[in-house]
Amino acid sequence: MASIMKPAARTLAQAVSIALLSAGATATAVAQESVRSFELYGFAQADYIQDISGRLDPDWDDAFRPSKICFDGACGEDGQASLSVKQSRFGVKGTMPTSGEGGIPINFKFEFDLFGTGVDAGQTTFRLRHAYGEWGAILAGQTHSLLMDIDVFPNTIDYWGPSGMVFYRNVQIRWTPYRTDHSHFAVAIERPSNDIDAGSLRTIEGLEGVDVRNDEELPDLTAQYRYGADWGHVQAAGILRKVGYELRADSEDPWTQGSEVGWGVNLSSVINLLEKDAIRLQVVYGEGIASYMNDGGMDLAPAANWNSGVPTDLEAEAVALTGVVAYYDHWWSERWSSSLGYSITKVDNTNFQEPDAFSKIDYASGNLLYFPADNVMVGGELMWGERKNNNDDTEDGFRFQFSVKYNFGIKL
Repeated sequence: MASIMKPAARTLAQAVSIALLSAGATATAVAQESVRSFELYGFAQADYIQDISGRLDPDWDDAFRPSKICFDGACGEDGQASLSVKQSRFGVKGTMPTSGEGGIPINFKFEFDLFGTGVDAGQTTFRLRHAYGEWGAILAGQTHSLLMDIDVFPNTIDYWGPSGMVFYRNVQIRWTPYRTDHSHFAVAIERPSNDIDAGSLRTIEGLEGVDVRNDEELPDLTAQYRYGADWGHVQAAGILRKVGYELRADSEDPWTQGSEVGWGVNLSSVINLLEKDAIRLQVVYGEGIASYMNDGGMDLAPAANWNSGVPTDLEAEAVALTGVVAYYDHWWSERWSSSLGYSITKVDNTNFQEPDAFSKIDYASGNLLYFPADNVMVGGELMWGERKNNNDDTEDGFRFQFSVKYNFGIKL
């Protein structure tokens, strides 16, 4: 009897084991699927832009950047008009399960708009905004710099926004060793990018044709701490960087290298009021950090001592910069909102920069936006900006913008 029962018992045990394993595998698969998501999103937007006074560099007709204001009619007549779809945006984002230890999922995002910059300035063309993945504490790719606080950006319709804001989407490898529901701390190495001003070097005998270039030997080091609650958040961020240059008087000479230490501290906060209102604040100060600013400034420029009107002891200097943003977003009702505020960027020019070198920007704007239906926005915005140069010359401009925006999205 015993010999007959043993095979049956083994068969029953194997069946139970297989069932349990299958149940476990099914549970694991269900758990993996629960963290899988995929979303397509974006918006189509058309902007009618009318300059009331002042004239910007024509490559920047579709964004209000006071640093691009032209002086003495150099860019043509005032009062230009433009229609643009450059703000239109498309993106995908989601979460993918992994089979690694702990089953930590991968978060990813890929997003672009149509606003050409750099060599594509003025063009309606593909412009990468985000392209990154994040697995646990490690993020790699292009997204907002840790020096930046994207939540300070107000509810405006101008594409560029407040000049004095830290705003830079950068390629980075980021580590977030501390993260809770209310706070986090992160550090990153980010792609270096120096904005070098040759100043008045070419006025010196023997340097008329001097070639000055960036020298980027080390990545930038950034860090960020943020604490948030129902009332809003506070954030402190910093950067440490090597701002390098190399130059040669002519093509036959060897390159001469040099560098300065760049650093900066950015303090920001959003304070929630009433149901949806918010005050958005930021103050940044540093040396050699203009590359991370939304508009205006230079990282490195020459300085000199003077002897009987002749410059001596030329050296590079990391240019000091201050940026301030203060905006108030107010909702009049569920369908109407306004944003009103002011921003400034101020650099401390060296004593060997050109008279027309950028020195200061003032930027102010106010709007009235209407949301007649879900995913639909229409509204108008009035902007004013002023640029001041190193020689105290100033030029300002007023602009009106009317925009229509249609959001879309689908989760799969």
